[in-house]
Amino acid sequence: ISVLPHEMNSGEIAEEARRRGYQVMLHLPLASNAGDKDEAIELHPGMASAAVEKTFAAMLDTVPYAAGVNNHEGSLGTADQKLMDELMPLLHERNLFFIDSRTTAATVAETAAHAAGVAAARRNVFLDDEQSVAAIRKQFVLAIRDAREKGSALAIGHPHPETLEVLNEMLPEAERQGVRLVFA
Repeated sequence: ISVLPHEMNSGEIAEEARRRGYQVMLHLPLASNAGDKDEAIELHPGMASAAVEKTFAAMLDTVPYAAGVNNHEGSLGTADQKLMDELMPLLHERNLFFIDSRTTAATVAETAAHAAGVAAARRNVFLDDEQSVAAIRKQFVLAIRDAREKGSALAIGHPHPETLEVLNEMLPEAERQGVRLVFA
């Protein structure tokens, strides 16, 4: 469960996810190419190192039990080498992993994470870019195929009703095919 920081119920969601045995991640707001701030508080290129550190620490404080981080939006932020080079040592210090949501092909986040000694991986399949059951089902089939052919796959989705419907329907079949779900 990836939780946005600084929301009224961020801490409660993280607490409940942990209580239910789920892994908690910080859904880290990073600047996007859209130009507007997606979140009131986000990391963006050009921030001073001290501001990156302070903002990141404050975000983590609102999401207890975070074992790792993945980017929320971030097409501009994950493509900025300086910002990623400032962020990744902060994850390393806290023994956090990084999942690159790959919101841009220009991302340098995973490479920067590895360079800083941070365990990192990238998204293979985005389940619900199109929020229809048929489209999500098609993406889930791709994730299963990738997992079987490559040995693993990382799929990202949101708690939309359509996504949850497809997961409830298709997870048993994935398990019958030998695909095992694991935490990031």
